Amino acid sequence: MVPVEPAASCGQGIWAFRIMASIKLTTRSLATRIRRRALAAHRVYRMWSRVAWGLMHKDHPLLVHIIPQRRCNLACTYCNEFDDFSPPVPVEEMLRRVDQLAALGTSVITISGGEPLLHPQLDEVIARMRHHGIISGMITNGYLLMPERIERLNRAGLEYLQISIDNVQPDDVSKKSLKVLDKKLEMLAEHADFAVNINSVVGSGVANPEDAIHIAERALALGFTTTLGIIHDGSGQLKPIGEADRNVYEATKKWGKRRFARFIEFQENIAYGRPHNWRCRAGARYLYICEDGLVHYCSQQRGYPGIPLAKYSVADIRREYGTKKDCAPFCTVNCVQQISIVDNWRDPQTRPDTRAGQPASAEPAAGHLVQS
Repeated sequence: MVPVEPAASCGQGIWAFRIMASIKLTTRSLATRIRRRALAAHRVYRMWSRVAWGLMHKDHPLLVHIIPQRRCNLACTYCNEFDDFSPPVPVEEMLRRVDQLAALGTSVITISGGEPLLHPQLDEVIARMRHHGIISGMITNGYLLMPERIERLNRAGLEYLQISIDNVQPDDVSKKSLKVLDKKLEMLAEHADFAVNINSVVGSGVANPEDAIHIAERALALGFTTTLGIIHDGSGQLKPIGEADRNVYEATKKWGKRRFARFIEFQENIAYGRPHNWRCRAGARYLYICEDGLVHYCSQQRGYPGIPLAKYSVADIRREYGTKKDCAPFCTVNCVQQISIVDNWRDPQTRPDTRAGQPASAEPAAGHLVQS
């Protein structure tokens, strides 16, 4: 006869193994949630401390976009910020630029492109930012994300990541679709210790503008934040959007309490083609550093002031802080608008825009500190 007792013991062993595995998984999941909540609280503290510092001290950049790689692995038809051939900026030069931005007192650096993940030594750049205490962010199309790459970004110290997703199914306008990137989002939800935001653009010409709503729902379900941008023309100016895009904009506004987007007044104005009265602090509180190391107002106003970062000084910051930008009323560049809110209530801009002629050169004012 076949003994019954060993079989029962074997079954009990399997169940015990499953229970122990479940306990370990639950413990690991709980530890992950606790760690991520602690990191999130620390990010909030760092961000608000930087805002407070910015309110008290005006002579430093709050946000800088820096380009380590102009080349991109995609070719979205509405984008004018990429090519398909440029080499990466040497890492030694990138580290120097981070050091120079730290010397200017920069609060936040966002790495953009092109596609920044194409840069072979990007982690060193992120780590250098954190070494200086600078808040670190990145904008990517997400195609190159894998679990191992996400873990490397964790170790480097990345704090914020944004992915732009334009449609549910890829089309001729954009390949940044939910169909292609959904697995990447799941990887981020499982592995990323940094905050993730999913951005969509209306007015880009995708076949189904209402896709932005489905993308936002998926992002929220995974625990991410989402934002909505409005398309601009080649100089960052308002490009009128149609009724379908405005309907998407109105739908997303209703989700404000669900953190769909941090809508502010200027978005309401540009969605309906109205000018917005604000004080653009580009060149001072916001800088755009191209792959050549030059300082520009923004990605859509490249060429002004066009001064090498190595020579950019507090005098330059003070000059541009007080310069009224003629392109401001119909500007749709979201990041510049948001940063300028810090100072929009004070210091009217009295210096005229000089871009019709040569970019202004800054000379040190008497008694003023110049950093370079």
